[in-house]
Amino acid sequence: MTSTSHDRDLRSQLETLTTEAFRPELADVDRLPTPEIARLMNAEDATVAGAVAEQVPAIAAAIDAVAERMARGGRLVYAGAGTAGRLGVLDASECPPTFNTDPARVVGLIAGGPDAMVTSVEGAEDSPELAEADLDALGLTADDTVVGISASGRTPYAVGAVTYARERGALTVGLSCNRGSALAAAAEHGIEVVVGPEFLTGSTRLKAGTAQKLVLNMLSTITMIRLGKTYGNLMVDVRASNEKLRARSRRIVAQVTGADDAAVERALAATDGEVKHAILVLLAGVDGPTAARLLDEADGHLRAALAAAGS
Repeated sequence: MTSTSHDRDLRSQLETLTTEAFRPELADVDRLPTPEIARLMNAEDATVAGAVAEQVPAIAAAIDAVAERMARGGRLVYAGAGTAGRLGVLDASECPPTFNTDPARVVGLIAGGPDAMVTSVEGAEDSPELAEADLDALGLTADDTVVGISASGRTPYAVGAVTYARERGALTVGLSCNRGSALAAAAEHGIEVVVGPEFLTGSTRLKAGTAQKLVLNMLSTITMIRLGKTYGNLMVDVRASNEKLRARSRRIVAQVTGADDAAVERALAATDGEVKHAILVLLAGVDGPTAARLLDEADGHLRAALAAAGS
């Protein structure tokens, strides 16, 4: 295909995408006063959660499948280009401090590598081969999950990642913002959050980016809930890597156990600052090593460990 015909083909593809559609009623938006522009943008953003709500059954089905694989030791891998890739890297990077996961368990791949987080890497998103190489470097297995992220649902890097992962038996999820996307078709679980045309034509870092962030929040957070990384809505696997998180750890132990400050401090000291272990020490009356053993036998699920300690 010549470059001219390729450009024409790409242009015709983009013209069919809701995320690329032009909003004639906003053609004079630059002439409006700033508060009015802000109100218009805010009204647009308010529609995103409803679009995500329509996809909750598909999101939930994907989460259960992801959690099943991760419980067997698999990894969660996000793959995308541009804004979509950055959102995946962001979500992955927040899992270790929030849920005390090994950084290798939730991984964000962005077309063009780390440099693409802060600058545009020309042509990287157009290469499915690059996605294959990035996944090869991870040593992908059948217990892993690859989530391709693309607002358009046609980005070659994201589609290539999902296609390659599925061929190797990994679980695949395709997250896009257009119906009938190639990405959803390539994946075992397709999630298509249709947010409609953007406030700035084709600027999918806006509503589409917000929708992707909301879905990724759900994917990682609810998967971690299923894996026992929380107790109720408390982050009992939080990694206390700074003073704010150390204070949060103390507060969580006190909330769950009702123990006074001195007892909380003693329990955390006896368990090397591990919140779940400290809770078990206080509620089950066991020592630090026993708490560690009970949690290990319960695969990290605090409720199950408490039940075992009481039986």
